[in-house]
Amino acid sequence: MKFFFGQVNPTVLSMAALRVVSSLIELTAAVVMLMTNDVRKAVAVNSVLAMVGPLIFIITMTIGIYQIAGQLSYAKLILIFMGVVFIIAGIYK
Repeated sequence: MKFFFGQVNPTVLSMAALRVVSSLIELTAAVVMLMTNDVRKAVAVNSVLAMVGPLIFIITMTIGIYQIAGQLSYAKLILIFMGVVFIIAGIYK
């Protein structure tokens, strides 16, 4: 396992680790919903997930964009930023 992770870019590893944490949060929430067996509690758990998902997305994108920012022009960075804003607006609207 050490050999495999030694070959992976640390930035990619941190982005993947955040996605693994996000999936564990989602899985835990699903188990909690099943254990409570109550629609109101399930909706409450789901509302927490609605905040966690976009937060993980923003953090992951920030890490990736920070690493490639030196390779991109300002116009491309602005387009990426606008894309992220549109995705977030689509989630919340």
